[in-house]
Amino acid sequence: MSGVGEILKAVGDFGRFQKCLVLLSVIPCLSVAFHQFCQLFMVVEVPHRCDTSWILAVGPNLTEEEQLNLTLPRGPNGHFEQCSMFSPVDWDLDSILAYGLNHTEKCSSGWVYPSEQPPSLLTEVCTCCCICWVWKGWGTHMATAPPALVPAFFLSATEWIGVSSRPNAVLTSHCCFAIGQMILAGLSYGIRNWRLLEIAGSAPMFALFFYIWVLPESARWLVTKGRIEEAKKVLQKAAATNKCSLPPELLEQVLGGPDLRHCPGAPCLAFRFVNSFVYYGLSLNVTNFGLDIYLTQLAFGAVEIPARFACIFTLQRFGRRKTQAVLLVLSGLVCLIITGIPEDQPVATTVLATIGKFAASASFSTSYVYAAELFPTVVRQTGVGLCSVSARVAGILAPLVRLLGQHHRAIPMAIFGSAPVLGGLLCILLPETCGTDLADDTGDVQRRAEQLQEKEKTQPEEPFLPQLAKN
Repeated sequence: MSGVGEILKAVGDFGRFQKCLVLLSVIPCLSVAFHQFCQLFMVVEVPHRCDTSWILAVGPNLTEEEQLNLTLPRGPNGHFEQCSMFSPVDWDLDSILAYGLNHTEKCSSGWVYPSEQPPSLLTEVCTCCCICWVWKGWGTHMATAPPALVPAFFLSATEWIGVSSRPNAVLTSHCCFAIGQMILAGLSYGIRNWRLLEIAGSAPMFALFFYIWVLPESARWLVTKGRIEEAKKVLQKAAATNKCSLPPELLEQVLGGPDLRHCPGAPCLAFRFVNSFVYYGLSLNVTNFGLDIYLTQLAFGAVEIPARFACIFTLQRFGRRKTQAVLLVLSGLVCLIITGIPEDQPVATTVLATIGKFAASASFSTSYVYAAELFPTVVRQTGVGLCSVSARVAGILAPLVRLLGQHHRAIPMAIFGSAPVLGGLLCILLPETCGTDLADDTGDVQRRAEQLQEKEKTQPEEPFLPQLAKN
């Protein structure tokens, strides 16, 4: 045992030092929300058609309607195809009018976009409508680069906060992510130029360059790396900030812990994957629910605030494992229900999607708290980092799964619903960590698991749903 947990109790569970760390996480959380979802407004799919100006060489007096009728095929819905055109021919206009054009091909001369539409990243950069969905998938991949910074800030704050205040602090910072989504809706509504929108959303990220001089290193991590004296100095600094004094004999308890690599938190990768999968499956689908995209994004951001705060109660009352499992199953069931809603009922679909977003957001917050507690300090950065990678892979796959909607509109939501239900069931493989201190090595994890198993044998747990009904 390193003794860091006992020293942190003397420093204070949630004093001025820890509050400053949580405050420093505000800027990253606000900015990450922008970068994760800005492509919804910067890569807006607008009506377009193939450039068929070739026919004007033989018919310069054709109206636009006549030009389109002669050069563009119509789809099953009666509208002009957006990615196909009739193959150009070396005929005169009379021959074209007499015989018509039958052979089609993909757009060969570019595309024409409505002039009244504001410029977007898709219309100015993407030159082929046939890869627009790939572009959206790539945009999601690129948008998940800023979140790579978040685990560092999150863990730095988590490892300094005591058991009783840890969920409150973590979930409060997560509310900033929800506020960032609401800010995105307002920014994108007021700034229609994608370049200015990107500048406005990215400017706060420059403040992160100064964090290297402000953020303290984790005392737990320093101890596991054998840097005992550095850990003592950081602990003394934290105590001074909290206006506490640390007895010298307490500091002498700081000892290096064994660097064991086996970790029982591997199932975290699975539930973080499905959690991210359903979260982004709903979040990136705001353009397909049938209502105004700006209002839908605002609602999706607003619903996350009560979702995050609700976790403060459920995590303490029901524990991490039950909360995680029930929220994942709930978000999945809502997605499965959406598959049965008719396409001409956008309000019902949006309401259900908002409920699903509530459950997925609460589950996401739970997973951050849960993962940090499952992994011991010696592998916590690596473990949480791998969980983040798993979540990012799910974020990349989510927009690609939406492509399956071309075959049947219910397929994407059926997949988004099935995965979290399965992930929720996998949560039963994980140990409960509610009310326990952070483990410094895997020996601590093993001892804690044995103690919890012994406690469960002597005191059977009351089922989750009956507890919920009583409240």
